[in-house]
Amino acid sequence: MITENLLVGGIDDAQEPPTVVGTLLLVAEEFTIMPAEWVDYHRIPFREFAKVDPAKLMEAIQWLESRAPKGRTLVCCRAGMGRSVSVVMAYLCCVEGRAYDDVLKLVMARRPGAMPLPNLQVAIQQVRQLRCAGKSVPSGS
Repeated sequence: MITENLLVGGIDDAQEPPTVVGTLLLVAEEFTIMPAEWVDYHRIPFREFAKVDPAKLMEAIQWLESRAPKGRTLVCCRAGMGRSVSVVMAYLCCVEGRAYDDVLKLVMARRPGAMPLPNLQVAIQQVRQLRCAGKSVPSGS
């Protein structure tokens, strides 16, 4: 649990989520799953250990923004340490307006060993600027 409503996990958690989870975002490029029938499910594929694609990050933030406040949301990748953590961090920075350093400290306290993706802070800043301007991120950015 990173916050009351945002959890991170690995692929096993995605395949068999706890029943308290109503929303599931899978951000692992290398996996697809058959989600539990009660789960509001979406997949946005991020490459493991790769620089963050601002377009995908914006898509993930927008998807979470309409769902996370309504209940428990699980964001999953292979191990629940890189891509899922990065998406949750971006959400907390861009939607909740938290400072990157504060979010990083929170995540490291709640998920020891977490490794945000390369370029995450820059990608978050790009998404923040575009959100403030009311624009979307072009594909392939």
